[in-house]
Amino acid sequence: MKKFIIILISSLCIGGYAFSQELYVSTEPASNMPANSFGIRFTDKVFKMEHDGRTGMRFEPELMFGINKKLMVHVIGYASNMMQSSIRAEGGSIYAKYRFLSNDELHSHFRMAAYVKGSVIDNPFYPKMEGHGFTKPYNNAEQDLEGNTSGFTGGVVATQLIHKLALSGIVGYNRYMNNVKDNLPDNISRNAVNYSLSAGYLLLPVKYKSYEQTNVNLYVELLGKSNTDAVSRNYYVDIAPAIQFIFNSTTRLDFAYRTQLAGDMPRNVFNTFLVRFEHNIFNIKK
Repeated sequence: MKKFIIILISSLCIGGYAFSQELYVSTEPASNMPANSFGIRFTDKVFKMEHDGRTGMRFEPELMFGINKKLMVHVIGYASNMMQSSIRAEGGSIYAKYRFLSNDELHSHFRMAAYVKGSVIDNPFYPKMEGHGFTKPYNNAEQDLEGNTSGFTGGVVATQLIHKLALSGIVGYNRYMNNVKDNLPDNISRNAVNYSLSAGYLLLPVKYKSYEQTNVNLYVELLGKSNTDAVSRNYYVDIAPAIQFIFNSTTRLDFAYRTQLAGDMPRNVFNTFLVRFEHNIFNIKK
């Protein structure tokens, strides 16, 4: 038991990924990056565009900073071909999360955090596809702050770890605004609530012997959103299973698939494949 505790504490201090089953792919847990840490993340999303049948892609480079044990900040960029025929830069966002509650035990903990995110985007709200024919009318009531719409979001996240299983829930509010070069259309809701329920399970290793062991985590996440304005009161709930590999407690590789489970919201994208690479550097300040 003493050996296990030493390994566990060492993994937390050196790698910061001991509770790897909390590193959800589609959401953030209440836990933060370790203090004095820095990370880089590259996310690639691939999806079919409903209005013209093309394959769309969105790239999201990201810089992550663990300011202290309670505060972390992400700076994210976006580039895609969703609203034009070729890939171009769309804008960026800043995400911050503050952990305000932490009840820790040896094999379990419960944590809560508040988050806020702001985005500035210069995309048009309706695509301009030169040389591409529309196979369906562009009908999209889903707005997001990941390259599509300017605005902000804020909310609360709670995460419970029990041995190899981690459960997490989020409730938040979204406010959508005009983009840099285009105004939000009157028929699109400016306000929405988002909600999610995530589960992560540590599949491997069966027993921790070293922080250099490869971790394999399985995830399933339910991701929902409801528009609240009278012009567009509709909702969706997606399901997003994922598998994750963590190497040397510093580098992770994610694969996920997201598809709609229920809902009545008009959307231009219903299915998304995700690939993500992330690398972290710990103890950057000695």
